[in-house]
Amino acid sequence: MADTDPLAAAPAAIQEFIDATNAGDTERFVAVFTDDAYLNDWGREFHGPGGVRSWNQTDNIGMRSHFDFISVEPGSGPGEYTATIKVTSNRFNGTGPFKFKVRDDKVASLVLS
Repeated sequence: MADTDPLAAAPAAIQEFIDATNAGDTERFVAVFTDDAYLNDWGREFHGPGGVRSWNQTDNIGMRSHFDFISVEPGSGPGEYTATIKVTSNRFNGTGPFKFKVRDDKVASLVLS
């Protein structure tokens, strides 16, 4: 029987990004990112573990986010993916693209726009 879970097609780092958020586990979430991670949320930029932790507090787990994974498509370059994710939280609710760059099984870049 074929696997019908669309998340099974996603790189492990994207799976962990979603799972850590849904578990409400900040340490696990921050550990998903590389040490030189870049996160851009509609023009607001965050860098490294401290930046990821800050964004997580104000926009993700700190706002009780829950992610429902819809799909993933490869991007234009190596390690690039666009995941469509439905977000439910105390801050933002809606479905949109999450543009990831994955390196060494971690998220090196995430752009939300």
